Formats: sequence, structure tokens, C-alpha cells
Amino acid sequence: MRVITGSARGRKLNEPKNMDIRPTTDKVKESIFNIVQFDIEGRRVLDLFAGTGQLGIEALSRGAKSASFVDESNEAIRIIRTNLEHCQLTGEVVREDALAFLGRCGKYDLIFLDPPYKSGLMEAVLRKIIQFDILSEGGIIICETNNETVLPSLSEPYYIGRDYKYGKVKLTVCGKKA
Repeated sequence: MRVITGSARGRKLNEPKNMDIRPTTDKVKESIFNIVQFDIEGRRVLDLFAGTGQLGIEALSRGAKSASFVDESNEAIRIIRTNLEHCQLTGEVVREDALAFLGRCGKYDLIFLDPPYKSGLMEAVLRKIIQFDILSEGGIIICETNNETVLPSLSEPYYIGRDYKYGKVKLTVCGKKA
């Protein structure tokens, strides 16, 4: 697992020793950043259910203004901090339940959502994002789920966009109209 491009290009990232954290595969990560490549520079990024922090770190490496990394696992927080230090990047690292964090955070331009599959958290998190209106106008949410997951409909000005499938993984692009 490496940073694809930008200031930290080629840096190897630490991975978990157990399977409690499921890192995004390199193929899926590359696809995510092909989708959002023009929507990163100078933006505020939220990596929710951050795991290793690789999505937020990739965004910072590509010029994101800031990134918040949120996970409730002590191991994930340790890995994120180590990876940020190794890549010589900085970000807000928060050990907290994702739903609680959404109730007190500010606005973001780009949000990465990758909760544990089949946990039911994706729907709950999307509802909270809309309830607290934390996505900026024209902002993007990238939802990583398994292929069977169907996202709930979103109320205006939020929308569900295109799906991309990679084996058992599905990426869904959501956003907020400008």
C-alpha cells in the first residue's frame, strides 16, 4: 500500500496486523482518485472510518488544504499517526464514533465513507451528513460498499450519482448541488 502521487508519492504506508481494519485496495484507491482528481486541491477532506488513513493521506499528498481522520479504533489511530508522520503530512486525527463526530464537525468539500461492510452504518452516516449539512455546495461524497448495498435516496440538494464496480466493491459518488 503506497501513496500514488503528489508530495508523498511512493511512500509505503503501514497496514494493520489483523483483519479488523480493511484497507481499500490499491486498484479501488486509484479509481477513487481518478474520479475526484480535479476536486482535491485546496479542499477540506474528511476520511471517516479512516482505518489506515490512506484516502485522506492521498488527498493531502495531492494538495488538499486539510484532512480530518476519524476512527474509533485505537490501532487505526496509531497507524494513521504513523502514516502521516512517515509521509511528512499533517491532519486532524480523532478517535471517536463517526456519528458523534458528525454532530460537531464543520463543513467539508470531499468526504470518504468506508464503514465496515454490512454494519448498516453507511445509511446512518449519510442521514447525519444531510441532517447537519456538513458537505459544502458542490461537494462530493465517495461511498465504498460491497456490491449488494443499496444506498438510501437523498433529499435535495443532496444526490446519488454514478456507481463504479470493482469485483466485490462498489463506489458510489454522491454530492450536494452547487
